[in-house]
Amino acid sequence: MTRVLFFNYEYPPLGGGAGNATSYLLKEFSKIPNLKVDLVTSSTGAYKEEKIGKNITIYYLPIGKNSSNLHFQSQKDLIVYTWRAFFFSLKLIKRNNYNLTHSFFTVPCGALSWFFCKWKKIPYIVSLRGSDVPGYSERFGIIYKIITPFVKVIWKNASKVFANSSSFKDLALKIYSKKDIGVITNGVSTEQFKPRPIEEKIEKSEAFKILCGTRVTPRKGFRFLIQAIKKLKDNGRNVHLEIIGDGNEKEELRALVRSLGMENEVSFVGVVSRDSIKEYFSFARIFISTSLNEGMSNAMLEALASGLPIIATNTGGTKEMVRSGLNGFVIKMKDVDDIVEKIEIIISNRETEERMATESRSISKNLSWKNVAKKYWEEYKIAGKY
Repeated sequence: MTRVLFFNYEYPPLGGGAGNATSYLLKEFSKIPNLKVDLVTSSTGAYKEEKIGKNITIYYLPIGKNSSNLHFQSQKDLIVYTWRAFFFSLKLIKRNNYNLTHSFFTVPCGALSWFFCKWKKIPYIVSLRGSDVPGYSERFGIIYKIITPFVKVIWKNASKVFANSSSFKDLALKIYSKKDIGVITNGVSTEQFKPRPIEEKIEKSEAFKILCGTRVTPRKGFRFLIQAIKKLKDNGRNVHLEIIGDGNEKEELRALVRSLGMENEVSFVGVVSRDSIKEYFSFARIFISTSLNEGMSNAMLEALASGLPIIATNTGGTKEMVRSGLNGFVIKMKDVDDIVEKIEIIISNRETEERMATESRSISKNLSWKNVAKKYWEEYKIAGKY
């Protein structure tokens, strides 16, 4: 039996892609009889425990989180989580004989793993998720300068470090080239997310629906997409943009939409439950990511499984998910005209749209959460022996 103590301060409904990835992983882990996992995560309310099957336990620790902004974690949120997770995990370690710990995010979770490795001799694995890699987000410029030396220490002492895309691995190696960093991508549920015939989409809405999301922050580049939608409207195109998710740029983007007179062409859907989100994907015609920096986008993976053409900037897992000209297009960052040009190609040719949709679905079948869980399970067995 392999027993793992898992750290991630994000878990649905709190957080974004990393939380959802953890949720899917745990569901797959619950099917592995020789594996037990205890997740220590954050709660927006009171402390609670939850079970998935017989071998997965989730511990939700209250951190005083403001539930009005679930997708944005402040420095205070991270500090409170780290403090409470540390003392709570000490109790778990006293009760259970863990073979290893696994941290999503180098900071703050990887710091917990590193500490328990040094003090309790428990080996650990770190999964790089995005903002935990120095240079990933402009928002943390000063903080990165402070924490980079400690980030290197955490990676150096880890049994394994994994990025969730090849381009993200390249970014990490710029920070610390001495570590052999592997790649285990995010996955997708091809049973939950499925294609819908274009005829049904047209029947529900005359407008050509474009979908994007799911964390509304400046890093996602939504302002460039909104400007592109404005140009398409001016060109006589009947398009409608749906932005899923929440974040600290939402009100600013609402103001931009109002200033452009685009209230009928742009919708801010907000946070959508995991059970409901598949409907948004299934009725969309294109998925677009204008992100300036990305890890491995869960939303893009879900768009693939839903059979959507993908238009995305060349960041994060785009190389793994977008074959330009086959299932979508790679676009230049911050380039409104390029976004418009690529959308026009798909809108103006039904055959192109259907061909790209079929190719996206085909690509998604090789990226299942079951395969991702198997890869981590093999790494757990190796790391847990030391």
